[in-house]
Amino acid sequence: MLVAIHRSLVRWGLPAALAAAAWLGSPWVSAQDKTWGPKSVQITVGFAPGGGVDLLARMLATELQKRGMTAVVENRPGAGSTVAAAYLAGRPNDGSALMMINDSYALAPAIYPKLTYDPKKDLAPVIGVAYAPMVVLVPAQSPHKSMADLIAASKAPLNWGSCGSGTAPHLAGEMLNISFKTKNTHVPYKGCGPALIDLLGAQLDFGVVTVSGALGHLKTGKLRALAITSAQRAPFLPDLPTVAESGAADFQMSQWQGLAVPATVPEPLRQKIYEAVAEIVQSPEMQKRLLELGYTPANENPAQFQRVVHSDIDRMSALAKRLNLKVD
Repeated sequence: MLVAIHRSLVRWGLPAALAAAAWLGSPWVSAQDKTWGPKSVQITVGFAPGGGVDLLARMLATELQKRGMTAVVENRPGAGSTVAAAYLAGRPNDGSALMMINDSYALAPAIYPKLTYDPKKDLAPVIGVAYAPMVVLVPAQSPHKSMADLIAASKAPLNWGSCGSGTAPHLAGEMLNISFKTKNTHVPYKGCGPALIDLLGAQLDFGVVTVSGALGHLKTGKLRALAITSAQRAPFLPDLPTVAESGAADFQMSQWQGLAVPATVPEPLRQKIYEAVAEIVQSPEMQKRLLELGYTPANENPAQFQRVVHSDIDRMSALAKRLNLKVD
């Protein structure tokens, strides 16, 4: 940057170069050249604090603050993140309003028929940030040591919690019921955080949540994982079998997570947001942190991430119909 400004002094003359430096936001070097314009941004999360989506949003907010922006996370939980999505759809188009979304955004239209927004037209995906599997958890004091134990105990229906109706963990839990021919009862929460609290308090028999939100509790031994929903065992939990290994052949589910903006945000501005966040996601520090939390880092540009989201909206709709998935 200093070299570029020095060249400007020669090419444009001192007054023009000083004006350019002032426009960049500081006398010589500005953090703004690593962001996209607004001095403050709000990242909306459709779930209560404490879950994986909330955690990822707060990690990005912290990194944006290091780059000179005021970044805050606002939790608007409810209805499978549709409350937050409806809110974001009406926000300003200046790049100051973002939302951390996951598979729930794609599943919700299939089970919430009266949405006040069009998920394909009113919000625009800008970057796919990470992927994460889910885990089947029980309280530490639970007698169930394996999926076989859990399934055997499910002859009398058990209560299980998810991150909310219309979320990927909800779908995964219902698929467990089908795969193992059980009729366990779903208890929806307004995010993985509240579900984890009740699991820690042994208020649930088991839960299905995103691994990123649960990993800390697994490391301390306060919760026990019985299986992971990914196709292969996770390197950070090498002794944990997959659901497929536990008797549900071909079972595989992982969540994508990324940022979206109101669709009224101009495409050039969406690209700037992508470039700024991609720089954060690709930094060695963030890559290391994501892997430690159980995420697989991604870097999908606006077009790529939109294809993922829109394809999943169609796929989830068909899947929800086949499973007769309904809001509790």
